[in-house]
Amino acid sequence: MLHGRQEELERLRGLVTGAQEGHSAALVVRAEPGTGKTALLDAAAVDAGIPVLRVAGAETEAELPYAALHLILRPLLRGLDALPQPQADALRGVLGMAATTGGQDRFLTGLATLTLLADQGPLLCLLDDAHWIDHASLDALLFAARRLEAEGVVLVFATRTMDRDLFTTAGLAELRLAGLDRAAALRLLAERAPGLPPAVRDRVVAESGGNPLALIELPGMNVDSLAAGPLPLPYRLQEAYQARVSALPSDTRTLLLALAAEGELAAALQATGLGIGALAPAERAGLVADAAFRHPLVRAAAYQSASFAERVAVHRALAGATTGERRARHLAAAATGPDEEAAAALEAAAGTAREVSGYGEAATALERAARLTPDTAERARRLTAAAALAADAGQGERARALLDQSARLGGASRELVRLRARIEFEHGSPETASRLLLDAGQDLLVEAARVAWTVGDADGLRAVRDRMDDGPASLMTGAVELLSGDPGTGLDLIRRHLDQAPERGDGLPLTPTSLALLSGDYATARDHLQAVAADMRSRGAIGWLPGVLAVLAETETLLGLARTAEATAAESLRIAEDTGQRRHAAVARGLLAHAAALRGEQPDPGLRGDWADRARAVLDLVTGRWAAALERLGHLAHRPYGACFAADQVEAAVRAGRPAARELARFESWALASGVAWALAVRHRCLALLAGDPEEQHAHYEQAVACPDLPLQQARSRLLYGEWLRRSRRKSEARIQLRSAMEVFEQVGAVPWADHCRAELRAAGENVVAPAPGALPELTPQELQIVRLAATGATNKEIGAQLFLSPKTVGHHLYRAFPKLGVSNRTELANLHLV
Repeated sequence: MLHGRQEELERLRGLVTGAQEGHSAALVVRAEPGTGKTALLDAAAVDAGIPVLRVAGAETEAELPYAALHLILRPLLRGLDALPQPQADALRGVLGMAATTGGQDRFLTGLATLTLLADQGPLLCLLDDAHWIDHASLDALLFAARRLEAEGVVLVFATRTMDRDLFTTAGLAELRLAGLDRAAALRLLAERAPGLPPAVRDRVVAESGGNPLALIELPGMNVDSLAAGPLPLPYRLQEAYQARVSALPSDTRTLLLALAAEGELAAALQATGLGIGALAPAERAGLVADAAFRHPLVRAAAYQSASFAERVAVHRALAGATTGERRARHLAAAATGPDEEAAAALEAAAGTAREVSGYGEAATALERAARLTPDTAERARRLTAAAALAADAGQGERARALLDQSARLGGASRELVRLRARIEFEHGSPETASRLLLDAGQDLLVEAARVAWTVGDADGLRAVRDRMDDGPASLMTGAVELLSGDPGTGLDLIRRHLDQAPERGDGLPLTPTSLALLSGDYATARDHLQAVAADMRSRGAIGWLPGVLAVLAETETLLGLARTAEATAAESLRIAEDTGQRRHAAVARGLLAHAAALRGEQPDPGLRGDWADRARAVLDLVTGRWAAALERLGHLAHRPYGACFAADQVEAAVRAGRPAARELARFESWALASGVAWALAVRHRCLALLAGDPEEQHAHYEQAVACPDLPLQQARSRLLYGEWLRRSRRKSEARIQLRSAMEVFEQVGAVPWADHCRAELRAAGENVVAPAPGALPELTPQELQIVRLAATGATNKEIGAQLFLSPKTVGHHLYRAFPKLGVSNRTELANLHLV
């Protein structure tokens, strides 16, 4: 019977009830050893009433990639064929069911896990001793846990109390088990140790701290010893178990030691040459049951009670009875000093782990190999390789520490700098990455240029240019001019260089897509990026997708497709957070803030980055804070897309009564060089704002509103034109411009600009009222994405595969979206204008 855990058990029952109703959840149960995590999971499994999958982490398998995942998914593997092909292939590869070429997206395994679990709901998955589950399995399971919504799947992880671990960063709900209260402790003692003398009973209850394992084990100890001195609390129970192990026959202790070191009985028997009968005394002593230790603390006691020499001897014997990673682990444990054989075996094991994307386990194996390596240079090489694998696993801090160790041993400086820069770029400061590469000298100038270009570091590009020969230097000059000088000259230089050597970017990631973005041809850039994103979705390249989606959302923002950009940025953020890509997550948050600012919403003060600053600038623009907008835009003038936003600087300067000649010159230079119609039209808008002659103003405004390529930019020109016409007492003409502008602003959700249009229309003599709320603003970004795909005729399974969601979650979002849109089926979606 489970004592004193009714509240905790009710919480788990509530999750199971939710699963039966189609809801999903994930929960982390934390407690000290012996506090009853396993007993709570036992009770939840008995009560479940739905299928239960269960696995317990094992310390001996903590470095075997996907060991736990294989165990928990094994009953479901018959459903692999129903998965999208990339997901099925990924899961078969990491579980050893098919050959793998290595290098696949490690997050695809998590998506396959989610899909496989979702297909079986309602389902309760219990993962005990999760602190010993291998890193690769945990990555996959936590990826699935974070994306659970409407599959009817509950994941419960039971783990020890720790200051920080993977569960902390996953952000899952937690349940912490404390010790039993006195009443529950007394009931447990009455059940397990009836007739215990009152003095001993009270002392056991008081000093056990309510730890159930202590309450069960202490009464079985010598009563005199209990009364004579301090009682062992949970962290001292192992000492009590060690005493019991020490009292066993020699052969039994040896077999227990081998079983503790290996985890598999067959290998333990082979290594020791003993028979199964040697376990009998341990079974009679209550230390093992069914050839397994009764509690992890018993296993630890069996291992720690042996002498160092005994442990070394057993590991050597086990190395001869095992292969692969297990053999490498035992060779390492048997080593009493530097040992190249063990180090080489660990490096080979790391290679095997890497082939199935078990990068964290591979890094651990190589780090251990380095510690055992006799040769200093070889040790540094292995530490550097371990750092690279840690970076691949998303473990930035660990990778930095390994690089520091390698550097102290004289590791290859070029590779160390490259890795440090990569870690800074992905997990720290891209500007720092640029400086690291630049300071490394001529060898890494190409990498320095790439990083500086990606983050818009004009100073870094200038420094690279000054060290390059004439050919690449012309391209760098173009990049520098584009960012911080004359953008038209910069764009011409870049085009000329690429025309002369189209296959050479000389370190800059210049593609047709990036050239389209530089030139303001955002529609072409969007087409290219959508094609890249579609290809990544089809291949399940989840790890690469957040960056592509972030650039796509930037492009859609520049196109003025605010709602579409918001949906794309929301997906980028969701995947970036799931995959630990902080830089892309920060960009996505900034883009979401920009979309919200168009609606008149204040960005979070804690947000940092170019797009977060642009969000604050656009809020200043839509609310008429011209001086503040001008100041913010000035700080962003020499960042990526700075030339494009120079038109906003012109408007803010004119409305604030400030000079705008410099800002106009920058935008005009870029617009004329780009040659795209919308930029030339916006140039006319700027010229109209600065023109002194009414006829000249009228002519420029007419040119400004003539181009429909970017409807939001056209609407902004119409608003300014309408204001000018009204002030010129041409009210009927003003109403035409203002009405058209208002329709676009309402469509994209630019509430302050739409309100301003209404105010201008009233001033122009038109009676207008605020529109009734439409359906689209009520949709969440994810619902909007799903609805758009459903409108094309895609099935839930196809939509799920594209958006990395389970089909049940897709169905859940459609169920919520249909009433908001006033439709009852997918066919009716095709008739809606889903912009």
